[in-house]
Amino acid sequence: MNIGIKISLSIPFIWDKIWTPFYKKSMKFCGKKVYIRPTCSDFKGLWNLSINDYTSIPKGAVFYCTEAPLTIGKKVIFGPHPTIITGDHRIDVVGKFIIDSHEKLPQNDAPVTIEDDVWTGANITILKGVIIGRGTVIAAGAVVTKSCPPYAIIGGVPAKIIKYRFTIDEILEHEKKLYPEKERLTREELTIQRNKYKI
Repeated sequence: MNIGIKISLSIPFIWDKIWTPFYKKSMKFCGKKVYIRPTCSDFKGLWNLSINDYTSIPKGAVFYCTEAPLTIGKKVIFGPHPTIITGDHRIDVVGKFIIDSHEKLPQNDAPVTIEDDVWTGANITILKGVIIGRGTVIAAGAVVTKSCPPYAIIGGVPAKIIKYRFTIDEILEHEKKLYPEKERLTREELTIQRNKYKI
């Protein structure tokens, strides 16, 4: 590879190394070994953004959480160009353009929570008020407008549950190997969640 190309490719990484500590300090919470690309991404509302340990945010991420929090768990992996937005604009004000309607209602913004061990494919969108259950996989290009239970595989526009990664027995065995007892999901919790979100 040409040395000029190598240098030009390394410049964004150098800028990210310089700016990452400032972004992390501005967040509501940032865990250990969190990977972000601040100069190649678009983060709004850092004071409302929490990212837990060992999570990786790729370049091209768009995270807008100005009025409602965005909370991302441990060991979450995002494919390229994820978009997460915790709010909407007012569209019901007579006599004002949408861009001029600054008085938000409580329902215009709602928190987004992504629990531990989630993997999202490329170009996903997650909108306000959504909880992504632990261990979920989100297919590339999905637009997620509703919450989903743990260990689901979801996809589509709007996203729906396609299937589950594991049976309930397999989840219980899986979690025994990964989580302390007090953090494990119970059979009852898993059954309730699956009944709530039928395929």
